[in-house]
Amino acid sequence: MTNIVVFAKLVPDLVEELEIADNGIALDMEWLRLIINEFDNHAVEQALILKERTGGEVTVIAPQAEGVDEMLYTIAAKGADRVMMLKGDFEAGVNNHALARAFATTVQTYQPDLILTGVQANDDLDGAVGPLIAEYLGMPYIGYISGVSMAGDKLSAQKEYPGGLIAEMEVALPAVLGIQAGEEPPRYVAISKVRQMMKTATIDEYDVAELNTSGGVTANRMYAPEVSERAEMLAGDEDEVATRLVEIFKEAGLV
Repeated sequence: MTNIVVFAKLVPDLVEELEIADNGIALDMEWLRLIINEFDNHAVEQALILKERTGGEVTVIAPQAEGVDEMLYTIAAKGADRVMMLKGDFEAGVNNHALARAFATTVQTYQPDLILTGVQANDDLDGAVGPLIAEYLGMPYIGYISGVSMAGDKLSAQKEYPGGLIAEMEVALPAVLGIQAGEEPPRYVAISKVRQMMKTATIDEYDVAELNTSGGVTANRMYAPEVSERAEMLAGDEDEVATRLVEIFKEAGLV
């Protein structure tokens, strides 16, 4: 029986109006709506597909944040066997190194055969969390995955490259995969089923004693793009436009 663990987190909804906090180095999260990271959602779906196809159990672990309970109950309603919340000072802001360390410490209890996570998130400053988890656990990692099949103690992963190229890679378990897209779109679950799950399912909790953020980048300043007038619209026929382009290149010292 395959033991699959997924790491998922909440991120700012980019549909919302983003504002910078008073400290000038982070977003103002007080009124910001959080939703499950899109790629993590695909990782959950891929895990459920593998469970339905080959059997096994799916555990989803997420760091503490406002609204994470609802996210985990929704995932349980979709078919996850176990959901867990990492408790700690995550809302103060942590980087992927801290998240990966906390997850790696927790997940060893489950002795996973396969770990899935989204290939990236819209609030990342220092790259995807997947490679860091793999490093801390001493497992192989493959990212940008759009399809997975399993056979015994090995799996075959379809990795996407630019230009529409697909590579099929074989890796021995246990392993970590960064999911770009599940084989199917994330499934819909009715609100009534989520509410029922809130009454019957249990969210396990794990207290993270310390969040070690070492190794990550530090934000010195966050600001909206500065407004300036640097665009020039070129009018005229092809010869006139070409002549003006050459003049611009000469003025910039490029030719």
